[in-house]
Amino acid sequence: MFVLFAIIIEHLFDPSIRDKAILRRTVCDHAHIISHKHPYWNRSLGADHFMLSCHDWGPRATWYVPQPYYNSIRVLCNANTSEHFNPKKDASFPEINLITGEITYLTGGLPPSNRTILALFAELSYKDTLKKSRFCICPGGHEVASPRIVEVTYAECVPGLISQHHVLPFSDVLNWESFSVQVPVKCLKNILMGVSQDRYFRMYEQVKMVQRHFVVNNPSVRYDAFNMIIPSIWFRRLNVCINCWCIFTPCFIHYYYNYY
Repeated sequence: MFVLFAIIIEHLFDPSIRDKAILRRTVCDHAHIISHKHPYWNRSLGADHFMLSCHDWGPRATWYVPQPYYNSIRVLCNANTSEHFNPKKDASFPEINLITGEITYLTGGLPPSNRTILALFAELSYKDTLKKSRFCICPGGHEVASPRIVEVTYAECVPGLISQHHVLPFSDVLNWESFSVQVPVKCLKNILMGVSQDRYFRMYEQVKMVQRHFVVNNPSVRYDAFNMIIPSIWFRRLNVCINCWCIFTPCFIHYYYNYY
């Protein structure tokens, strides 16, 4: 099951009213049709199906039907463990905000020697300042996730992460400690000032390396965002047994886990 909730927003959901009853009926009807019309859902009670949502009420949509909530793989931008996101079953996806639909001019930045700003939180000339900063603070938005992580990665700025309970995108593949810093708000300046030049240079190079994993291409290309979420879904699919047969591909797992 691939449910793109942007379609629900466009055709059924009025943000000014935020009527959850529409959401409940749509999700329940969708699960009912799939389970009664096709045999695939019933063989695993939805455990070998996945849904994708980057809207902040994406997790809520699964509350109304027990099988997607407890069984299906939920690919969510709002990957909040305090709201029952389960990293063993669910996959985190980066929140990407492409206003024009294009990546052009969003990627790249100044070399480390020309980055004169220690840390950026918010500026009027936001996009330009991103590319001049060494560290860019990435707080959560209305929920734990926000487009900031992707924006600063595009600008080759080292992310300073302060959101709690957020399962980071592609964290089953990427080593986030190698290119980001966990920053408690109270100790923000001291932690960033304490990062050595050598460590910063290493993180900067890693940010440049992982940047392509957060880029959206049409059609998709190797190692971009689409091709990163596929192994995340597949890893969780490996935990599912159907009729006592489990699928296992050690070469595939070895390749992705040893990429970094």
